[in-house]
Amino acid sequence: MSEILLLPIVLPVCVGLGYLLSPETWFSNRKRLVCGVGAMMILCAICSLVAIFGTVEEYQLFSLVQGITLILHIDDLGRLFAVVTTLVMALVLLFSFGYMAHEEHEKRFYGFYFLTYGVLMGLDFSGNVVTMYLFYEFMTLVTFPLVLHTGTKEAIMAGLKYLFYSFCGAYMALFGIYFLHKYADITDFMAGGSLDLAAVLADGNTGFMLVIVFLLISGFGVKAGMFPLHAWLPTAHPVAPAPASALLSGIVVKGGVLAIIRMVFYVVGADFIKGTWVQTVWLALSLITVLMGSALAYKERVFKKRLAYSTVSNLSYILFGLALLNPVGMTGSLLHVIFHAIIKSCLFLCAGAIIVTTGKTKVAELSGLGKQMPVLMWCFTFASLALIGIPPTSGVVSKWYLCIGAMEERISVVWWLGPVVLLISALLTAGYLLPVSINSFMGEASVTERKEPKAVMLIPIILLAVLTLLLGLYPAPIVDFISGITAGLM
Repeated sequence: MSEILLLPIVLPVCVGLGYLLSPETWFSNRKRLVCGVGAMMILCAICSLVAIFGTVEEYQLFSLVQGITLILHIDDLGRLFAVVTTLVMALVLLFSFGYMAHEEHEKRFYGFYFLTYGVLMGLDFSGNVVTMYLFYEFMTLVTFPLVLHTGTKEAIMAGLKYLFYSFCGAYMALFGIYFLHKYADITDFMAGGSLDLAAVLADGNTGFMLVIVFLLISGFGVKAGMFPLHAWLPTAHPVAPAPASALLSGIVVKGGVLAIIRMVFYVVGADFIKGTWVQTVWLALSLITVLMGSALAYKERVFKKRLAYSTVSNLSYILFGLALLNPVGMTGSLLHVIFHAIIKSCLFLCAGAIIVTTGKTKVAELSGLGKQMPVLMWCFTFASLALIGIPPTSGVVSKWYLCIGAMEERISVVWWLGPVVLLISALLTAGYLLPVSINSFMGEASVTERKEPKAVMLIPIILLAVLTLLLGLYPAPIVDFISGITAGLM
């Protein structure tokens, strides 16, 4: 029964290919298409949950060459990412039933959506570096059509930019993997790292290997939007359909985070880079990105692009916690992986619902909107409070751990500069999100008649908003689970 690990990958991929290759006439009835997509998502989610919480932990696919085998393996870190992926993708799909009714090429969208789900599950279930890298590359290829879905000139250029940045980052990482293979067992992930430190020291290649590790972090950091290779993200989000934006911001960018975690903590080992220039530069780049992303979001006037810059900032909250190389900081990072996925998906779905219902795309146009859509704007407000980090929402929990992790580590100026930067970023976040809510309820409304989005769009938004509050009120089970993961890595 070890093949159960293969099912959450193969089934969505087959479903996606089926939609892409089937004739348009088969789905001329939209109700039939939506029912079929919903049923397939439920089936895929059930298969994923069975694999995630089952007893089977490993399945060998096949050997590429002698000594390099593609392996699927599920551990607690993979379970965490897989559960978040399944939850968010299911809710975003439900929202898309209302949103995509206003878009063309709906069948194609759902085809690539299922392909993305299968590939992301493969990335979460990867058991070694080679398997992870292949699914990482596939992730770019199957999400690229979602970015350019509308087919406009802006969408095509944004899609090509996304493709260029992603491939450049992936090739940087691949270059690092080539050289790392001599000193580390890339055929299996090992908690704490498999790098042979004695061999590196004996060959006098410590300096060179640090450069290699930095290439790995920078390469996979492209997908996570780390400065200076972050520009694809605010370009891609505004042109993609709102469900695709929620998927990119909530889940796909976390693929870069997962790859960095695997390489640093399961292959290289935190001890190898702790106290070196690699850690210092990594910390510096993450803090620069946190501040820069928030500042650019504060200045941005296009609603979805503002949220995209916010993603750039918040992804580097996660990278900052990882760069601290201590259990508390990493606990904060993994908590933020979960909370940010839920919060930012909620915010992008709110933006999509506003665009579909009113056609408004700029922040200045949202004045008085809370009188027309009070439920939607209250959901937006709760998600905004969570992203800022105001109790009792979930965001405060992850940011607390990140600040404590920085102060415990006592790295030069980072122990105080890190929390200060996070605080300034939180204030900027309040500055670019709260005025939207305040003006929507207090500003003059051009239309006072209540007109909430369709229930199929509003329900997943409400569920995500409620989750942001519940996870802030009851974080203990998740914190305990994540603490168990981090304890064995450092």
